[in-house]
Amino acid sequence: MYEQLREAWTALTGPDGKFEIVETEVRGQKIREYKNAPPTLRRLWQISAAHGKREYLVYEGERWTFERAHREVASIAQWFLDRGVEPGDRVAIAMRNYPEWMLAYWGCTSIGVAAVGMNAWWTGPELAFGIQDSNPKVIIADAERLERIAEHADALGDRILIGVRIPEDRAHVLPWQQLVEGTCPLPEIEVDPDDDACIFYTSGTTGRPKGAQLTHRGCVNNVTSMTFFSNVQAMALEAARGPHVKTGSFEGGASPAALVTTPLFHVTANNCVAQSMTLAGGKLVHMYKWDAGEALRLVEAEKITALSGVPVMVRELLAHPDFPKRDTSTLQSLGGGGAQLQPDLVQKIDDSVQTARPNTGYGMTETCGIITSISADFFVDRPESCGRAMPCFETKVIGADGETLAKGEVGELCVRGAQIIKGYLNRPDATAETIEKGWLRTGDIARLDEEEFIYIVDRAKDMVLRGGENIFCAEVEMALFAHDAVAECTVFGVPDDRLGEEVGAAVVFSSNPDLPSAEQLRSFLAERVARFKIPRYLWFLDDALPRNASGKFLKRELRDRLDPSDAA
Repeated sequence: MYEQLREAWTALTGPDGKFEIVETEVRGQKIREYKNAPPTLRRLWQISAAHGKREYLVYEGERWTFERAHREVASIAQWFLDRGVEPGDRVAIAMRNYPEWMLAYWGCTSIGVAAVGMNAWWTGPELAFGIQDSNPKVIIADAERLERIAEHADALGDRILIGVRIPEDRAHVLPWQQLVEGTCPLPEIEVDPDDDACIFYTSGTTGRPKGAQLTHRGCVNNVTSMTFFSNVQAMALEAARGPHVKTGSFEGGASPAALVTTPLFHVTANNCVAQSMTLAGGKLVHMYKWDAGEALRLVEAEKITALSGVPVMVRELLAHPDFPKRDTSTLQSLGGGGAQLQPDLVQKIDDSVQTARPNTGYGMTETCGIITSISADFFVDRPESCGRAMPCFETKVIGADGETLAKGEVGELCVRGAQIIKGYLNRPDATAETIEKGWLRTGDIARLDEEEFIYIVDRAKDMVLRGGENIFCAEVEMALFAHDAVAECTVFGVPDDRLGEEVGAAVVFSSNPDLPSAEQLRSFLAERVARFKIPRYLWFLDDALPRNASGKFLKRELRDRLDPSDAA
């Protein structure tokens, strides 16, 4: 099937191919991009108007068709212009995953206004920082976020405040309804592909978060990468296995419908799920917050075809007592991004849902979405890989001194292409450190195999350095997850006077009655990893591990909280 993949890849990306790759000069560098990608998100939104009366946004008992969404987006865009919000300005969005998030986003990007995705988990001071850093003319917020920023008048200044789903009128806050009650066509505005489409803040573990400037060019190339991937894989598998192969693509069969499980202020939900579904005429089903039981109910009720979340969400879904009781037969892909899917989970997905195939994508805020993608037979065959880089990327793996390494060698992954961000807002120093001559240093340690498949070994900053040996946390986590009793785990370094660092692991067990002791778990690991990688410190926790807004475990918080003297 790999020969068929190469052939399909070449046919689709070559001259006159549906996903032909061309070179374009952007910010002084020649980069790869898709010749036939929409030029801007404005154009992508206009294309989606053809979906008319198909359902688009669903939240509890509320439903928007594409037709209604386009009417409201045009009203929002005109409302902005009437109040002096011009192309190049910014509008902050601070709320849960309500449908208004997407409507506000399209209202901004359709007229060249940058949408600033504020982290809904931020505290008042953090929200104040984001407002001062991005300097939006308008802030659109729900009741919780309005409450948090109300005490920071210095940051608010004279900005226009819009309240979404607020239970009662508030002084100096305009109701959302004002924005959507107009009847007008979408304003005629020229948008440049290299204008900022949105500002998404990175969830850095140290210091202030950085506002990544995602351009229209970057976003539309990401959507095109997503579409390319579903096409190239379907072609390759059909050629290798025949026309009835189960690919996991949402094309064909049930109408595409995605459950939005991760925050819309990150690229996974916004750029990869929401924008792809918008172009495909799919339905976006929103949740108030993640709950595995509620997710299963929605999969059945809304006939969800694609569910993408961080690995712990998928584990919770498969382990939920309602899983065998719910109809999941419309699911065609299950998996996600934001963190690596462990090999055992890849197989569990493929075995547990008869219709769905496992899938994952590896990417970053700094690449406007995915760098790679892999699913179906390819993922089952290479469960430790995150797939090939999309054709609009050049890739290389570099060593400590910056030299390009040969295939199979481990080093830092670097990528260059149309999806790379413009830079970090107000941070030229951070931009220069991360992007050099168009090449983005991902900070991820990786290797490439003979088929150009990429394997992420670990984050550069996530390695444990024990007595001069590099230990990749992800490898130890994969070995722990291979034990049936392990529901959640995360691995990190614990300071040690003699060796510099020792390996520590926080583990949450499932309801399995046959739970291992610390020594039994270490014996289990000894069959899978070298002895120096086995955790010296094991903490068995009763509560779920702490996570950030995108569902990733907070290793730093755990490391600071857990006492080595309490470990097993």
